[in-house]
Amino acid sequence: MKKKKRDNTVVIGVQVLFGVLFHRRRRLHHLLPLFSAVAGFLLFLLSVLSFLSPPITNHKHHRSSFNNGVEVPAKVERERVFHVPTTGGSLGRDIWSSRKSKFYYGCSNASNKFLAAGVNTHSNRYLMIATSGGLNQQRTGITDAVVAAYLLNANLVVPKLDQKSFWKDTSNFAEIFDVDWFISYLAKDVEVIKQIPSKRGRVVTPYTMRVPRKCNPRCYQSRVLPVLNKKHAVQLTKFDYRLANRLDTDLQKLRCRVNYHALKFTDGILEMGEKLVERMRIKSKHFIALHLRFEPDMLAFSGCYYGGGEKERRELGAIRKRWKTLHIRNPDKERRHGKCPLTPLEVGLMLRALGFGSDVDIYVASGEVYGGEETLAPLKELFPNFHSKETIASKEELAPFSTFSSRMAALDFIVCDESDVFVTNNNGNMARMLAGRRRYFGHKPTIRPNAKKLYRLFLNLNNMTWEEFSSRVRTHQIGFMGEPNEVKPGRGEFHENPSSCICENSEAKAKGDSGSQSQALVSIKNVTENNTRKDLGEVLDEQFTEDDQDLSDTDYVENENGFRGKGLPNRTDSDSSLLKSEQPELEEMFSD
Repeated sequence: MKKKKRDNTVVIGVQVLFGVLFHRRRRLHHLLPLFSAVAGFLLFLLSVLSFLSPPITNHKHHRSSFNNGVEVPAKVERERVFHVPTTGGSLGRDIWSSRKSKFYYGCSNASNKFLAAGVNTHSNRYLMIATSGGLNQQRTGITDAVVAAYLLNANLVVPKLDQKSFWKDTSNFAEIFDVDWFISYLAKDVEVIKQIPSKRGRVVTPYTMRVPRKCNPRCYQSRVLPVLNKKHAVQLTKFDYRLANRLDTDLQKLRCRVNYHALKFTDGILEMGEKLVERMRIKSKHFIALHLRFEPDMLAFSGCYYGGGEKERRELGAIRKRWKTLHIRNPDKERRHGKCPLTPLEVGLMLRALGFGSDVDIYVASGEVYGGEETLAPLKELFPNFHSKETIASKEELAPFSTFSSRMAALDFIVCDESDVFVTNNNGNMARMLAGRRRYFGHKPTIRPNAKKLYRLFLNLNNMTWEEFSSRVRTHQIGFMGEPNEVKPGRGEFHENPSSCICENSEAKAKGDSGSQSQALVSIKNVTENNTRKDLGEVLDEQFTEDDQDLSDTDYVENENGFRGKGLPNRTDSDSSLLKSEQPELEEMFSD
């Protein structure tokens, strides 16, 4: 604006100058060359100013309106309206169920080749395991421990739960899970006992050791079996993800029997969990459960940055110092690669774009959110029906659980499992466990943000209309919605994608396929980005591209210092000889 006034002033000056010259040309004829030179200079100056100044356009600085007053700064060069609608819009499909889920069901029965516990178990072999991490990380260890016991022909002692890690939960197995149900359900597969029987009146002390991550059957038979044959009782420490991801079908089905049937919460936890679910059902026929994962520790560990300036860097940097071996990460790179949790606002925008209106009830499973209410406010504006176990249950009701992190996590697990739609904001253990469980029990929708693609969208939020944004969100989320067969069998981590335990109802599928072929063609046609056609299979596999680097099986290579017919190590804890190649395990705290 200042530039325009300056230009007008120059033009008016030139006009006045020539007017004076016209009326006084006779008297000032001798000054004409001087005035001509001055006028020429002014015109030259005007042209230079016009060239150097930016073009005058109709820039408008405004704030894009989000529903119920939620706003973000916006600057656009052409008229575009980014107005978030109150309703989710008509998407032509049921947003509360998975397509084709009726064609698949969970199946985990053993084959005729699978040896029963009475035949497979050696009476003088006892396997103990000490789990690691929070509730869901421990759950992976318990599940894999049963398979390890089967591989070693051993009796499994009821697992010990981690009571010393970050969560400092003193609960034992029987205070979280129904131990008698666990033993009886697995009776045909593995002999499970509550404690090692005494020998001649003396308590047997197990030999303590650890196996590498992703140890396969040959690894167990080579490393652990010789010790077990000599010592008869072995305890495997820090037992999480200590079993290979890919096993033969019968062993995978055993995993499923443990995880989805034998592991049942205690009656007290189940009753409170069901109360929370019932209260959510009273509020609405359908509800979303959101595992937000936006706690300060989570953000600090991830190495991500969310624009909070020096204050954020200082606060999260101080937390990061807890892990001495944690590498410094590039926040921009982490976010570009989809390694950062979405902000609460970004989660809300994604859900609205997927078709969920402001009337939807959301149950949020989360610890302390970084930034508190200020951070949560945009999500609450988009979804005012915002609930948690603390808002739908009294302090008195939660008192038996509130001082035990695993029991509180178990309550959230139940509500998330029973929700119509589960949304996870990271790929930790709870997310994986629930994703696999929900696939097994009917493919209930499970949404994981395609953070890598969505990040680019959020960067350009102010340069597109809501219609453009929502359309791209729906395209990017293909393959991240918990649909049947969106991930190839064997891809990803087994607890998240238990493909060996998912069977197809061929008869129902044959009837349904004829009517769905045209829809499939439309879906393939819509999988585009920037008008570039991509193969549907590539899109569906994309969600595991990054994760496979972290979760792929570690092929077992025998350690030359291992048990190749040699005597046992003299040390009680043989970790040094067994774990030379193992990397530091930093993820314990954040994988739940």
